[in-house]
Amino acid sequence: MRLAFLVLLCLPVCSAYPLSGTAKQEDSNRDLAQQYLENYYNLKTDVKQFRRKESNLIVKKIRRMQKFLGLAATGKLDSDTLEVMRKPRCGVPDVGHFHTFPGIPKWRKTHLTYRIVNYTPDLPRDAVGSAVEKAVKVWEEVTPLTFSRLYEGEADVMISFAVKEHGDFYPFDGSGHSLAHAYPPGPGLYGDIHFDDDEKWTEDASGTNLFLVAAHELGHSLGLFHSANTEALMYPLYDSFTELVRFRLSQDDVNGIQSLYGPPPASTEEPLVPTISVRSGSGTPAKCDPALSFDAISTLRGEYLFFKDRYFWRRSHWNSEPEFHLISAFWPSLPSYLDAAYEVNSRDTVFIFKGNEFWAIRGNEVQAGYPRGIHTLGFPPTIRKIDAAVSDKEKKKTYFFVEDKYWRFDEKSQSMEQGFPRLIADDFPGVEPKVDAVLQAFGFFYFFSGSSQFEFDPNARMVTHILKSNSWLHC
Repeated sequence: MRLAFLVLLCLPVCSAYPLSGTAKQEDSNRDLAQQYLENYYNLKTDVKQFRRKESNLIVKKIRRMQKFLGLAATGKLDSDTLEVMRKPRCGVPDVGHFHTFPGIPKWRKTHLTYRIVNYTPDLPRDAVGSAVEKAVKVWEEVTPLTFSRLYEGEADVMISFAVKEHGDFYPFDGSGHSLAHAYPPGPGLYGDIHFDDDEKWTEDASGTNLFLVAAHELGHSLGLFHSANTEALMYPLYDSFTELVRFRLSQDDVNGIQSLYGPPPASTEEPLVPTISVRSGSGTPAKCDPALSFDAISTLRGEYLFFKDRYFWRRSHWNSEPEFHLISAFWPSLPSYLDAAYEVNSRDTVFIFKGNEFWAIRGNEVQAGYPRGIHTLGFPPTIRKIDAAVSDKEKKKTYFFVEDKYWRFDEKSQSMEQGFPRLIADDFPGVEPKVDAVLQAFGFFYFFSGSSQFEFDPNARMVTHILKSNSWLHC
């Protein structure tokens, strides 16, 4: 077996005679295996490793690679092993230098910052931002960690796109092999993520999905190594996702990250009140009523709030069952039967609309100086109420929907933009013109109209799914 193996892994001097087609293929396979084991399994690059007396070491390395990636551990370069070696994957080794750090690398704080330093030309900037934000949420949901994005200066996790040699002594290798790499927690370069811009980055499965790779690399930035579990996000080989919105971490990933940081907290800063039981016919809305519609929807510090009549459902990352509360239990001075709500993340403020007035809340406190008239925002006097609203935190724009039209408000200048209102049908084709509420999540807008919601892709400018409104409440 040793002699057969050395035919595949001999030095270039072994090929002094012209190579046949089979010999050329074997030579190519040998080069592929040598490079793969050097890159990901700590095979020393010294060519003396390929002497006869060292062949056992090489067989052991191949067996280790096969075992880790779920292959039959034969130690031979069979077709299955070569096929796996040619697959796109993460550039972080499966064994090697990350394991040489003393102790277990982890962040010694629970709030981290990230910054997107530059962008790939393959996607719009907001699409890149959305993919990274969704990747961050994957880990926020199962840990006490929170993240905020910086637009300048030094962040804990610096994210960049590069090609070939890019200054960290780990050059990329062109399209289709090493997709990205990341460094474990620490100062300076540590914690950073680099994407190979020779890949075709996409929002779907037509190329290399940016969200999926970003979520994997962020696991490294938080201190996770590769997993041998083929169902895990931290498995080193890239596989296309099946359903973006329904992506979930495997239990293996959850166990790994919680071994470093623990589970998420049991409650938020706001005091909880007893959950109200919901019975059919009791006069309170039932979350799984197929005809359920919402008055307004907003985010609040990473949670989702769904308002209906005098109540709201509160969906958090750490509670699988949405909580049900009276609006007055949290905000006694707010009205019921709301018209619209939205959060401006940069101001840590949720705005609540009812009739021709609106309120500002932070946490469970209504801010002084409210309510104010909606016309102070720049609406014409003919507008009596707002149907729905949502704020795009990437673009710093807020959209207000009234009947079949919408206005756009610039959060930076705090003024209504020129050229509005515009028809909803013109800019959001496929969305029902009567909008009850709007939510932005996962790079999509979700328009709620009666018991239906329309998932709208702003980049493709089309409705991608039509769902029941209460699907967010696990119905």
